[in-house]
Amino acid sequence: MASSAPSAPKKITWILGLTCGILGIVGHYASVSFLTEYNYVLLLVGFVVLAIGTTFREM
Repeated sequence: MASSAPSAPKKITWILGLTCGILGIVGHYASVSFLTEYNYVLLLVGFVVLAIGTTFREM
């Protein structure tokens, strides 16, 4: 059984993950009420979206 290599995520998946990550970083360093409150959640969501996008070819 051959193992499959990670694949590049679709463009929309990549943009969504990157946007969540950037908003999480901005929320960490700037005082924006919603972003500051959920900065770690946004970073986690961005990372998970990118991880899923590279793991599953259809995403």
